[in-house]
Amino acid sequence: MPVVRFYRGEETGTGRVIRRIAQLYPDVNITTELCYNVELDGSESLSVEQKDILRWLFSPPYSVSLSEEPTLKPVDGARLVEIGPRLNFSTAWSTNAVSICQSAGLSRVTRVELSHRHLIKPQEGNNVVLKDGEIERLICCLYDSMTECVYSRPITSFAVDIQPQEVFEVDILGKGRAALEKANDELGLAFDSWDLDYYTALFQRVKRNPTSVECFDLAQSNSEHSRHWFFRGRMIIDGEEQKETLFSLIMGTQHHSNQNNVIKFCDNSSGIKGMDLECMYPTNPAQASLYKTRHATRHVIFTAETHNFPTGVAPFSGATTGTGGRIRDVQSAGKGGHVIAGTAGYCFGNLHIPGYVLPWEEDGWEYPSSFASPLQVAIEASDGASDYGNKFGEPVLAGFARSFGMRLANGERREWIKPIMFSGGLGSIEDQHVKKEQAAPGMEVVKIGGPVYRIGVGGGAASSVQVQGDNSSARDLGAVQRGDAEMEQKMNRALRACLEREEGNPICSIHDQGAGGNGNVLKELSEPAGAVIYTSMFKRGDPTLSVLELWGAEYQESNALLLRPSDRSFLERVCQREKCPVDFVGKITGDGKIVLLDDLCKQTDGLDSGRCPVDLELDWVLGKMPQKPLSLPVGLSVLPALERVLRLPAVASKRYLTNKVDRSVTGLVAQQQCVGPLHTPLADVAVVALSPFSLQGAATAIGEQPIKGLVSPAAGARMAVGEALTNLVFARVSSLKDVKCSGNWMWAAKLPGEGVCLWEACQAMCEVMGQLGVAVDGGKDSLSMAARVSGETVKAPGALVISVYAVCPDITATVTPDLDNPDGKGVLLYVPVSSGKYRLGGSALAQCYGQLGDCSPDLDQPEKLSACFNTTQTLIQDGLLTAGHDVSDGGLISCLLEMAFAGNRGMDVDLPLEGVDVMEALFSEELGLVLEVCESNASTVCQRYTDADLVCHRIGRTSGFGPDAMVKVSLCGQEVLNERLPTLRAIWESTSFQLERLQANPLCVQEEEEGLASRTQPYLKLTFDPSQTPITKELSSGKPRVAVVREEGSNGDREMSAALYMAGFEVWDVTMQDLCSGSTTLDPFRAVVFVGGFSYADVLGSAKGWAATVTFNPKAREEFERFRNRNDTLSLGVCNGCQLMALLGWVGEREGGGLMQFSSPEAQQKLISASLAPLRYVDDSGNPTEIYPMNPNGSAQGVSGICSADGRHLAMMPHPERGVLGWQWAWAPQHLRGSLEASPWLSMFRNAAVWCQNS
Repeated sequence: MPVVRFYRGEETGTGRVIRRIAQLYPDVNITTELCYNVELDGSESLSVEQKDILRWLFSPPYSVSLSEEPTLKPVDGARLVEIGPRLNFSTAWSTNAVSICQSAGLSRVTRVELSHRHLIKPQEGNNVVLKDGEIERLICCLYDSMTECVYSRPITSFAVDIQPQEVFEVDILGKGRAALEKANDELGLAFDSWDLDYYTALFQRVKRNPTSVECFDLAQSNSEHSRHWFFRGRMIIDGEEQKETLFSLIMGTQHHSNQNNVIKFCDNSSGIKGMDLECMYPTNPAQASLYKTRHATRHVIFTAETHNFPTGVAPFSGATTGTGGRIRDVQSAGKGGHVIAGTAGYCFGNLHIPGYVLPWEEDGWEYPSSFASPLQVAIEASDGASDYGNKFGEPVLAGFARSFGMRLANGERREWIKPIMFSGGLGSIEDQHVKKEQAAPGMEVVKIGGPVYRIGVGGGAASSVQVQGDNSSARDLGAVQRGDAEMEQKMNRALRACLEREEGNPICSIHDQGAGGNGNVLKELSEPAGAVIYTSMFKRGDPTLSVLELWGAEYQESNALLLRPSDRSFLERVCQREKCPVDFVGKITGDGKIVLLDDLCKQTDGLDSGRCPVDLELDWVLGKMPQKPLSLPVGLSVLPALERVLRLPAVASKRYLTNKVDRSVTGLVAQQQCVGPLHTPLADVAVVALSPFSLQGAATAIGEQPIKGLVSPAAGARMAVGEALTNLVFARVSSLKDVKCSGNWMWAAKLPGEGVCLWEACQAMCEVMGQLGVAVDGGKDSLSMAARVSGETVKAPGALVISVYAVCPDITATVTPDLDNPDGKGVLLYVPVSSGKYRLGGSALAQCYGQLGDCSPDLDQPEKLSACFNTTQTLIQDGLLTAGHDVSDGGLISCLLEMAFAGNRGMDVDLPLEGVDVMEALFSEELGLVLEVCESNASTVCQRYTDADLVCHRIGRTSGFGPDAMVKVSLCGQEVLNERLPTLRAIWESTSFQLERLQANPLCVQEEEEGLASRTQPYLKLTFDPSQTPITKELSSGKPRVAVVREEGSNGDREMSAALYMAGFEVWDVTMQDLCSGSTTLDPFRAVVFVGGFSYADVLGSAKGWAATVTFNPKAREEFERFRNRNDTLSLGVCNGCQLMALLGWVGEREGGGLMQFSSPEAQQKLISASLAPLRYVDDSGNPTEIYPMNPNGSAQGVSGICSADGRHLAMMPHPERGVLGWQWAWAPQHLRGSLEASPWLSMFRNAAVWCQNS
């Protein structure tokens, strides 16, 4: 099929990759143009009309720079290179672009791929001659060799001549173990000597040879990554076999905790008993339908996993798919779960930020080329996780980031060269969906989600290699997956439709596809009954796939489920409506075997006639199988120490992480990490509602202390548990003994000495949990945390991440770290858990001076922590605390400063710690809490702790506010610190801003950094009382009907529907597919709302695909024109919907990417003068601003919303639907908090409903 090309623009590259190359090659200039390669079905050329549609699709607003001839030409002394996707499979970008073209009536377009043409030349006035070797290295930095390649000439066809690899037999019967050893090397199976002996004996016993696909299957399914042999195996320490396995120790924690689990120790997620709630559902999820509420019992589910190896090799892609895989774990709980919110964590080596010296980072250390650098991981892994969550529609509400690289006293180098990418997730599950059904003969085996691609082949085995670097780098890269959040979101909608069907959920069982691909997930799904699977029934994104790759590739966005044949038509209708691929790939047989029939391929020389690529007894695959003391610089004072500690990534601001991630989508977020008037990322507990109509919900928090674990593995484990609970304590939960935990272990456990450290940590964790009454109910492990660097094995610090979660009886009963200074009389209290101890081992202070120390903080008296937790919970319930924070990384001084930074307030502190060294008093990381209370409550609060046999020190007062605030700290009357708050905050923010400069617009970063010094708080002034706006479900004379319209990729429809429902509308769920097919009309509706998100993943530009559907689909265009021309209708577009309305011309002129754009300054001024810009971004004084971050996108004169001349059509970039209730707000000034049950934003929706009623 022919390919036509369109070229766009000539511009100096500004993307992050180009900026990074500019740092590496400052003498080089790169100019870039885009090339759209369009494949057509048939030989006919495009008509003029069809070309005009493509030009409109490919051109940005107000641009006419599209041509059919390239603008960049080869010149002397320069190199022109074109880079684009590999030709043998369609990209996710192409899938969306083709979908847009099809919606716009371009039915002949079958594939669209975007390539980049780069002209590389010396900077103007520079006489540098570019050498071939340097240019080749530079070019390699421009693309991902797994999915992209250099085009030697303009492509004229996507056809490739690649033959799928044939299936062959491994001749064990003829050549014995040697044949399996050869296959092990050729296929990268990662079998160890024991595996080779076991499988050789197995196939000799059954007297047949395995196929290449069966060998690959066994390697993936039985890898450490998939089966967790270490935790389930016998432990022999100093020659003595332990009585219990690690897994049995962990399961034993359940004996001391409340029995509130509904799911535990399952592959997908764990769950605890929830509550009866009023929830909103569409009455018929297979078509446009009315939303109604009904009561249901919803339980809380949680899962956590890591994606370390893929993130180390390709940080962005590894993190996207780590997030996507964990989301699918939530989806696959029981017979299907609902995704609510995520958590994220990153551990990486020394950063070595160019031009920014961190004194503890040693120069000259080598890093392997097979892994991304720690700096790349810090930025790109968080990019990947954030990007995926943003596009899917899942907020990230809590997390951690830690950097470490040190040569220990014994000469051993410890560093996260193989990084940690941690992903956790909260969700809910309805009571009737908790238990999966057993596979039964006749059930359909279904794959739902994206098509099969040659990506992630061998990921399970590759992740299990004992020391990364021992494997082939090409094989490592091949084992990394690539993510497509748009596809996962479409799959989520199809699955949710099944869960919400009034007639009952058709899903009998569901599993997520992860390590091992189809070979693993379909066996898990069909066990123990067995199934027959047909290769011809899989939708392939790459026609050159071999059977082995189809069976073993860990392509993403795919789940497997069992379905009764009678429910097949419902699932097909739902998937058609949501544009989600679904394949019915086989049947449950009941014979206990997994059989893969290659019903497409011809007979091959390597396989006997009639032989199946896979024909294994499930029992063969899934059955049972046999330090130095700390020495700080003499005379060290507090401020120089702080200047180091506050810049350590574990202590420093995480603004570079929170700025790029959605923290409000779903409308269910009651507590995110950003708090206080300046939105400072410091809250350690995340809280969500399970329904917008209830104040009941769930909380989660994280604890991890790996550096203390280097001093003492047992102490590090106990401190991780302690930190998780002192983080969780600031959200009111049902009971301490109701708290459940996910334990994730990242360790180089198979290397000498590390196994016993892991055992000590696990034993200590289990013992302390038993004493506290909390329990583990799930978790994962990653036990190959080491990398080879120039012949040296560099182990990562052993890490245990504890994620605690619990039910919240009242999601508004939370306490945040930001100082509030109630009535100008804020009192500060300090409650130490380990009173009288101030150990510095494994502390941030020690690390910042290149040491570990020999004595780590510990949880010596678990009963003190229980008492502290329970007492604090009652104080929260009684409303006696105005702020609170835990002592952790950076010690007591960092805890105090963080509270001051968050509240933008000063403090005057005097610590009454007689006989304690100042460094130990301020920088020890012993467990404890700092609280702010109103002076009138201080005595009561202190007495409560005293009654619980705890020490409660009164240590100071909250003081001034804003730029002039001061921080004064004394120890027993001796002043040790007296500094301006903005000065200390600038130190704490500096590392974050350095990282931010490498990932965001440097001018915006500069504006935010400089502006913090003079910020006060957001300007909030009301002309009405929001408490007078009732939260209602009906109007006096009937409900006006509103269509909440969504396109594929939209993700804000549920919270929008809830807001409209509360305002008194009759709310309907309507998709563009409903309108384009003619099955639904807008005639019965008085209002339409276009929701936010990323329609078509923002391919071709924000809302461009959505606008193309409306503009070029005759049925859709007629519907919208007829609706708009009625005088009794109104419309609202938010975020992506705002961009749609501007592109359609319903408001203003044009708008793209969130930035208000106008054809001329005159057009802009005309709109503002006519009062058609009712929403403006303002500064702290209430004046319209273009300064970041108050204006997040640089819109001229702060315009954030525009309306039509008659006021009936409003387009706005912010999300009012996520803030209609007081508990959804991240912060509010004191004078508004009492009247925010319904927020001012609900009045906007209510006004719309009243207008519809009266007009």
